[in-house]
Amino acid sequence: MARQRLNSGNAQAEELPKAKINKQSIQQVMRLLKYLKPYRTKFFLGLLFLILSSSSSFLFPLLMGRLIGTGNTPKQPGSMMSKEILDFFPSDINTVALTLLAVLFVQSIFSFFRINWFVEVAEKGLADIRRDTYFKLVTLPMNFFSQRRVGELNSRLSADLSQIQDAITTTLAEMIRQVIVFTGGIIFLVLVSGKLTLMLLAVLPVLVVIAVFFGRFIRKLSRQAQDKLAESNTIVEETLQGISNVKAFVNEAFEVGRYNKSIRDVVKLAMRGAKFRGVFASFIVFCLFGTIVSVVWYGSHLVQAGEISLASMFTFILLSTFVGAAMGSFPELYATMQKAFGASERVLEILAEVNEPISINEKDNEVKQHIKGNLEFNNVVFAYPSRKEITVLKGVSFEALAGEKVAIVGPSGAGKSTIAGLILRFYETQGGELLFDGKPSTEYSLTDIRNQVAIVPQDVLLFGGTIRENIAYGKLSSSDEEVIAAAKRANAHEFVSGFPEGYDTLVGERGVKLSGGQRQRIAIARALLKDPAILILDEATSSLDSESERLVQEALEELMKNRTSIIIAHRLSTIREADKIIVLEKGKVIENGTHQQLMQNDEGLYRYLSQLQFEV
Repeated sequence: MARQRLNSGNAQAEELPKAKINKQSIQQVMRLLKYLKPYRTKFFLGLLFLILSSSSSFLFPLLMGRLIGTGNTPKQPGSMMSKEILDFFPSDINTVALTLLAVLFVQSIFSFFRINWFVEVAEKGLADIRRDTYFKLVTLPMNFFSQRRVGELNSRLSADLSQIQDAITTTLAEMIRQVIVFTGGIIFLVLVSGKLTLMLLAVLPVLVVIAVFFGRFIRKLSRQAQDKLAESNTIVEETLQGISNVKAFVNEAFEVGRYNKSIRDVVKLAMRGAKFRGVFASFIVFCLFGTIVSVVWYGSHLVQAGEISLASMFTFILLSTFVGAAMGSFPELYATMQKAFGASERVLEILAEVNEPISINEKDNEVKQHIKGNLEFNNVVFAYPSRKEITVLKGVSFEALAGEKVAIVGPSGAGKSTIAGLILRFYETQGGELLFDGKPSTEYSLTDIRNQVAIVPQDVLLFGGTIRENIAYGKLSSSDEEVIAAAKRANAHEFVSGFPEGYDTLVGERGVKLSGGQRQRIAIARALLKDPAILILDEATSSLDSESERLVQEALEELMKNRTSIIIAHRLSTIREADKIIVLEKGKVIENGTHQQLMQNDEGLYRYLSQLQFEV
């Protein structure tokens, strides 16, 4: 258990997985970009303003250099910069300053619209992706969910799509901007001074490469410290959850010692990381300012030699900071894009799954083929797709006529709940036929079957809204009068009316504010409102106390009137009045008949189970 929790903590501490950026991954991601197509006008306008904003940023160091140069000595004859670039700008100090302010103002306008349009395009595009991904998820077959964890799927809609959102709104734009700044910066640096540029390019890339590798090493140390911290948190969690055992065995000192050892390991790793971060910070500060000193020193010699002006040297220093910042940001931007590509691949995996034929339009989900209620299993063979080697149902055959109450009993693992899942067509059979009114289930749409089949499970799941909303979930178009009428028939109206907020009472997450019996009656009211042709009761009263069971049983009797009812039960006392009882064992029907008929079979499993429960 400790190891499982530790692994969970480690997984949370690590960053999102990255994907290699290659031709294949780019082609995959291009499939997501189709979601930006409806907003392409604003996307390209944002891209244009991004280019204009990035390009105009070069005017800042040039105009600043000119501003300083206008108050300095006359231009040196050997200066390439003074002949080819600075001469394009006015020589008056006031004019240069006003031009500089105007450039900054225009650049701010470009930046505003660029950010605004990129965010709008990304948000609307991501909303469309979220909608389609969510719709894909809720329409995928049950087999998909049996092989996935809910947290993993939720991560697709949250962490992965947020990563894609950041990539479109920020990272992509920033990467384009830094490419423009880096490329343009190098060009302008060469125009200012080829000698200073060669010196800078000889030193700067080496520093960036060292910083990147050193940064990765420090991040690795940081992750190790996080892992150790997760381990210490696991100790706390386990100890507090099992505090009664700790005290019963007088192991408080042992647990404190275990926790103390763990946090000391965290301290050691943290101190090691601090030393390397200190070395790294000192290295960066020394090299960064050392490079600036070297550039200024060499530039001063060039100024004295008359090769460049003081203004040109100042411009060069400003441009070099632009280039250095752009170069230093590439590794982080590239890593972020890798994460975005990885997130895109995982989202595309879901979008590529084959979903059930359910429409997103509620009007398309109206019943077209009505079912009277006749149900037949004809030699059905079934194994779950995730466990194909285990055959759960082995040639199961039985019939339930319209309006009959058919009970299915048997030991755990016999296949009772599997039958319920097949009636709802959560899964498809591998052999035999499931028939509704004498026709194969495949001739009905999923919508028609599920609209006319209702299930009341053992563990009722209520949504975190009001009681009214949970009952109305059985028929979304129902009126308040219909909701109240269904609640009365389900023996729920009395306890609901006792709440201060009545039907507007919030049930809490998964219905935690209601008792088990109350949740069952809400589920029964929901099923009554749906008015199904076929009803499935899956252990509906197995976990209730006697009083709650009586009220729920009365509600169930009301619910089962005039409809085919498939009753899956462990408590055999609740099914004695069933029209037919099917006894399952190891995936096969070994007995069937009424309660009286089955009790006459001295060697039968039903009689044995019934006597066993009576003795208990």
